[in-house]
Amino acid sequence: QVRLVESGGGSVQAGGSLRLSCAVSGYTINRSIMGWFRQSPGKEREWVASISQDDQTKYTDSVSGRFTISQGNDRKTLYLEMTNLKPEDTAMYYCATSTWRLTVSDVAYYYDNYGQGTQVTVSS
Repeated sequence: QVRLVESGGGSVQAGGSLRLSCAVSGYTINRSIMGWFRQSPGKEREWVASISQDDQTKYTDSVSGRFTISQGNDRKTLYLEMTNLKPEDTAMYYCATSTWRLTVSDVAYYYDNYGQGTQVTVSS
């Protein structure tokens, strides 16, 4: 059973930066993808970014150029570096992993496990 624990959320002003981390335990994510999702109150969960074993990455348009997804060498930690934050980035951010999808994807269907989330609040 995969266990995902996010950390690093907080409150910042617009233009600020945060680095989210996700600790992965209970299962070795050898070849499949990992990613980040977010959800704002009253909205559906939204895919943010995805990374493959060989560091291929993909981002939703609204964060491209501002967010960077990365992973530890042993794939036990996943990161999301967020810069130039905007109020519309305010959301609960969730780490997610897949047990079978090998290429990066924005499709939630491919992700089997999610963490409990970490809150990011950006004020104007």
